[in-house]
Amino acid sequence: MIDATDRRRTFGPVALLGLAAGALGAVAASNPWVADGHAAASGDPVPGIAVADPVASAGEMPLALALSLVLVAAWGVVLVTRGRLRRTVAGLGLLSATGLVATVVVGLLTLEDRVTEAILERGPASDVIASDFTGWFVAAAVGALASLVAAGLAVAWSPAWPEMGRRYDAPGAAPAATPPGERSNLDLWKSMDEGRDPTA
Repeated sequence: MIDATDRRRTFGPVALLGLAAGALGAVAASNPWVADGHAAASGDPVPGIAVADPVASAGEMPLALALSLVLVAAWGVVLVTRGRLRRTVAGLGLLSATGLVATVVVGLLTLEDRVTEAILERGPASDVIASDFTGWFVAAAVGALASLVAAGLAVAWSPAWPEMGRRYDAPGAAPAATPPGERSNLDLWKSMDEGRDPTA
């Protein structure tokens, strides 16, 4: 089991993993996952069909790009929030990561057929058509799985993660200060931990 102190230390690595995985997913999703088509007609080899619309668009998954961008935005919010809001946003990130994993699975099952159909629409019928997954698909799969792990850890561990001091809140957002004589020792320590001068 990981105690509260160890969980506080996981904030940086988990947040970095989540941001990197979301960025990797976004870059990978902006490129075709299945792009290369080769055909053979009448027993004669035919040069590979160039990647161009509609073949390129058939090998893309726009939903993956949208979900990856949501993940990156969610991690940005997790970095600057605290409490229930932070955990809620981490939960949104977990849902987005789950959707991204599902999108990768759907892509694995359907994209090759979509690219094959696009190739057939562009030229004469062929006896053999092969469409291959690109390295971007592998990158998207890695990014999706890493995002799922990071978001799951964020939901579980975010209550123990360190938070930004209230001095970074908008003016007027902080509660009125209580005179030092009316504070308990615990309140004074909390004030110092948040970066405020308890004697002010």
